[in-house]
Amino acid sequence: MLQHIRPAVVLLVLFSALTGLVYPLVVTGVAQFALPRQANGSLIEKNGVVVGSALIGQNFKTDRYFHPRPSATTDTDPNDSTKTIDAPYNAANSSGSNLGPTSQKLIDRVKASVEAWRAKAGSGPVPADAVTTSASGLDPDISPQNALAQVPAVAKARGLDEANVRALVETSIERPAFGWIGEPHVNVLQLNLALDELKSS
Repeated sequence: MLQHIRPAVVLLVLFSALTGLVYPLVVTGVAQFALPRQANGSLIEKNGVVVGSALIGQNFKTDRYFHPRPSATTDTDPNDSTKTIDAPYNAANSSGSNLGPTSQKLIDRVKASVEAWRAKAGSGPVPADAVTTSASGLDPDISPQNALAQVPAVAKARGLDEANVRALVETSIERPAFGWIGEPHVNVLQLNLALDELKSS
């Protein structure tokens, strides 16, 4: 019996070391060498202080900033641990709403988002990503159409020339990788940081 147990134990220890220690250390080392910024969370700094990540959306509420797409993330209700409450951009609980197209809650939320959008941006087409949530609830990017439609409100709130704000958005558009992978998009945090610099320039 020992002759059967010994090889099994040896293999268990060997593969535990290979897959649980050696492989993760090698992958981590390669990532730190080849792509250190991405491996450390694509952190964004301002004046030496980390203000966020290029991969995780943040909730900008005032008209002085561009707004990200809505977030459906939740958190535990502090008054009742068996329930949840809305907690937009909760990075500790990435999730979509799981609400279907017949959900009245979803219909009411989208209608409210459309009305809020119209009040801010006026008439015209409403970009889909301005009123719908992403699957993660943490999407850091919006479509160029969404960003450009917000230009008048942001420029007015800051007292800036609308043409300058529009030009800033256009230079912030990230094109598809290699010209065809993905969609054009604008990172909201990076755009808002550039917007603060525009104010001081």
